[in-house]
Amino acid sequence: MSNPGGVATLILLTGLGVGAAYLTQIGTAEHIEARQQADANRTLLDVLPADLYDNQPLAQPIVTEPVPLAHSTLLGGYLTTRSGQPSAILLRTQALGYEGTIELLIAIDPLGRLLGVKTLRQSETPGLGATIADWPNAWLQAFSGKSLQTSTDRDWMLKKEQGQFDQLAGATVTSRAVLQAVHDTLRYFDEHKVSLTTGGRP
Repeated sequence: MSNPGGVATLILLTGLGVGAAYLTQIGTAEHIEARQQADANRTLLDVLPADLYDNQPLAQPIVTEPVPLAHSTLLGGYLTTRSGQPSAILLRTQALGYEGTIELLIAIDPLGRLLGVKTLRQSETPGLGATIADWPNAWLQAFSGKSLQTSTDRDWMLKKEQGQFDQLAGATVTSRAVLQAVHDTLRYFDEHKVSLTTGGRP
């Protein structure tokens, strides 16, 4: 003869076990997602001094669709603020290097000056163009402080092409691609300054 009470107890325990496993899985997934988000924040935001902003920039995208530019493609953008005022615009852009695409993060202040440039992804030649991924990066630091107000379009070329910038040793194509992408991004900022610095508001 069966034992209804024992069956009910077994069902209850099974349900509790499944429920506990489900809750554990949710908690773990949320923890993993939070950790991944924190890693993404560090990767993107270490191009800026921490005291330059007090908001959560990645929660405030201001460019959400790819935008084709002259030599590159703008992939996205974020606004950083301090005490409610715009302090920097972070723009992700992608250009074609020697071996494949190079993804950059370009930080610009509200006046249009470059605050920093960082490589997020690349597949350039090891020991040559791939040094673009080093962080901090002495070559990329040379862009800091530059703006379209203090330079001409002609300046935004390599010195070997009568421009203003040195190149990475042995990596002309990589250097030119990055330089053109940075120049493209500064032009885009100048053309869309109001909407970018107001979070997309006219």
